[in-house]
Amino acid sequence: MITIKQKTNLNIIWSILFGLFFVIITSLLFTNNIFASSVEELKNKIDSTNDSYAQIQQQITKLEGELKTLSGQKNSLNTEIKIIDTTTKKLQADIALNENRISSTNLEIQSLGLEIGNKKEKISANTAALIETIRAINIEDRTSFLVSILNTDNISESWTELEFLSLFQDKIKKQTDAVVVAKIDLEDKKTLTEQKKNELLLLKSSLDDRKQILASTRSEKNRLLSVTKNTAANYEKTLTTQKAKAEALSQELAKYESELRLAIDPKSFPPAGKGILVWPLASVRITQLFGKTVDAARLYASGSHNGVDFAASVGTEVKAASNGVVEAVGDTDTVCPKASFGKWVFIRYDNGLASTYAHFSKITAKPGERVKTGDMVGYSGNTGYSTGPHLHMTVYASQGVKISSMKSTVCRGTYTVPLADPKAYLDPMIYL
Repeated sequence: MITIKQKTNLNIIWSILFGLFFVIITSLLFTNNIFASSVEELKNKIDSTNDSYAQIQQQITKLEGELKTLSGQKNSLNTEIKIIDTTTKKLQADIALNENRISSTNLEIQSLGLEIGNKKEKISANTAALIETIRAINIEDRTSFLVSILNTDNISESWTELEFLSLFQDKIKKQTDAVVVAKIDLEDKKTLTEQKKNELLLLKSSLDDRKQILASTRSEKNRLLSVTKNTAANYEKTLTTQKAKAEALSQELAKYESELRLAIDPKSFPPAGKGILVWPLASVRITQLFGKTVDAARLYASGSHNGVDFAASVGTEVKAASNGVVEAVGDTDTVCPKASFGKWVFIRYDNGLASTYAHFSKITAKPGERVKTGDMVGYSGNTGYSTGPHLHMTVYASQGVKISSMKSTVCRGTYTVPLADPKAYLDPMIYL
């Protein structure tokens, strides 16, 4: 039979468990109430931020439409000033959007912090329950169940104890499982928090970049007004001068390139194929193709365009078209203002191709930096010889192009640009 002492021990265990679970459940309910209230507040703030995000995005879409309309109008001082003013508004909206995303990400990090705290509370409570359960099992009387059966005259009491022990084991298993699940969930929340923190750093960096681009755009308007003295006649004169310098510099570069004679193995770069390179912009609208186009005949002395132009408002993110290394970056405007590439990035890809991106407003890539397909290398703009904000992309057989510094008789200074053997130029569209 079960002794009075055994029954007392069972009662002690039940009392411990009842008291322990009462405290734990009360604690968790109280914690969860606070947690639910805080999470609900953060959720409302996040929803409000998302509503604001949608409104700003609508404003940006509207301004991009206005810029598209302006780019199709006749080039004039009035049109260029309108483009700069609209670009300024769009950049201000971009900044507001970035600030909105930063706020939203901060709120998400706070929410994750609350969830992590809640998980830790649950782990702590369940761990405490396990400790008390194990302690209760090991209290005084350690008489085995078999001995209890042999010593009792009432087998039903023994089976009662057996059911009790089985229930005990079930409780231990559930508590152990709860701790394991909570720990896995905790690690997931911690990983997501780190991802959000990294995202926050990128957003803050992007915000700083856009503020710099905005300042440059405002300076460009002041420069334009200063040069033209806000008269259409002076503007036309400036355009004529810029075009003449651009044509002279283009001829100078063509002369250098015709003398390169670089050996190019046809097997060193891939044959034509769609998707070998990815689009450098999230939204693609082509404004000028490669080769002898109508616009090329009008804009370039050679009558040929050595790349592809994409419509892109100032501040649009530009992506690497494939895996490779950023071999060089530069700015021809420091020596030949408004006559060539402006701010440019040259990437030598792993697949035997290479490309130059031109007319950036800001470059974020660094020389020697390794990039993966889709990594951002800078923001499109309107620097160099450009009839409006856009991105220019040239593609080469990698063996046929090199970075060179040379003295310019046209600009009377030394500039650095990618120079290619004429046969190294490839049509980007056969790879995109």
